[in-house]
Formats: sequence, C-alpha cells, structure tokens
Amino acid sequence: MNMRGRKEGTGDSFQQETKYQRGHLPGGYLDWASKPETYKRYPSAPKVLFEPPKEEGGAPLWEVMGRRRSVRHFKDEPMTKAELSQLLWAAQGITHLEYGFRTAPSAGALYPVETYLVVNLVEHVDPGVYHYAVDRHELEQLRAGDFRIPVAQSALDQEMVYHASVVFIWTAVFARSKWKYKQRAYRYIYLDAGHIAQNVALAAVALNLGSCQVGALYDDEVNALLGIYGTEESVVYVTVVGKEK
Repeated sequence: MNMRGRKEGTGDSFQQETKYQRGHLPGGYLDWASKPETYKRYPSAPKVLFEPPKEEGGAPLWEVMGRRRSVRHFKDEPMTKAELSQLLWAAQGITHLEYGFRTAPSAGALYPVETYLVVNLVEHVDPGVYHYAVDRHELEQLRAGDFRIPVAQSALDQEMVYHASVVFIWTAVFARSKWKYKQRAYRYIYLDAGHIAQNVALAAVALNLGSCQVGALYDDEVNALLGIYGTEESVVYVTVVGKEK
C-alpha cells in the first residue's frame, strides 16, 4: 500500500524497487564467461542482401525534426529496397566496426533490442516476416507470405498496420542487459527501444515517408508471429512506415 492507502500495481512497484540510491548501489562483478551473445542468428534462413547505406548528405537534421509527425494513412505504393536499407541502418546500423557501436545509443553498449520486420509492400523484397542481421546489414527471412492481417490484429486491430509498407517490430533479449544491470535493465531496455524508434521516425521523414509508433499490442500474438516465446525474448515496441496518403 502507498501512503494514501491505495494498492500499488506492478508498474508502481517496479519503479520503486529499481531505483538507484546513493550508498546502496548493487555490488558484485561481471561474469564475462556468461555474457550473452550480442547478435542473434538464423543461419538457415534465406537472406535478403542490401547495398551499403548512405552515411553522408541527406535532408538537414533540424528540418527533419520539425517535419516529424505520426502518420496513420498510407498509399498503396511500394517502398524501395534502398529506402528500407536506409531505415534499417538508421534503426541499428553499425557505425564503428571495431567496437560495434550503432546509430542508436544503448546502456552499456549491450544492445538488447532485436529488429524484426513484417514486409507488406517493398520492391524486390518478398512479403513475409524477417529478422535484421545487424552486423551483416541483411535480412533473414523467417516466414514467407502475406501477414498483413495477423500483424494488424496483433496491434489491437489498427488499420494503419495493415496498410503500411513495412512494420518494424522490436523485441528485447532481456539477458543481454540483465547480465550487467539486473532488474534495472528493464528500464534501459525500454529506453533503448525508444532511441531506435525515433531514429526510424526521423529517417522516414528524410526519405519522404511517413511513420507511426505503436505501443498498443497483444504481446503474445506478436511474439507468436515472430516465433519467440515472450520470456527470454519479447516484443517491446512497433513502428509502421509507408508512403503518406
């Protein structure tokens, strides 16, 4: 119970129990032998290869930020493969090969967030469910076919998810962050996902595309679509992207 006599929920308890307090920081040491792998692999999955993304030029940053809006109505026109490549790089592209640093910050450079896609309408990329192999800048096809209906249903039946060219789905491999930050890791994971989604939102504007961020999800349905179980790894955030109507 809190001071006003109201029963606290899980979120309230989590916020209080994961606070850092001076003089009472968690102790211990990092067991490097048990550090989880940084990259998830689907070695037998068919691959979609991309040309290297552009890392110079483009629209001015301040203009892009000023134009960013949530877009919920999309044309029935395909995104190009090059545009998808840029969006993926903006999300989590590697910017420093030696250390594996990426376009979006991550607490402790642990990168717990994985990027999946439901491709609906992209030139030269078959519809289906994909995983983004960050270090190789390529897609791994997990399921082939049209998944517009199930992915839209899993996002509380939001019509914009059905009409988007691409649905970005971000999951968290919790152990990557918990290895260092224990229960406080969950705070950082959600922040990481927010950084990534904002990068995609700004990149979409720079490419004259529209995007909308989605937090309203039937978690178990999204996880089932990706073939994950929602315990060691689970969905945390979604963004839809397409050509604005």
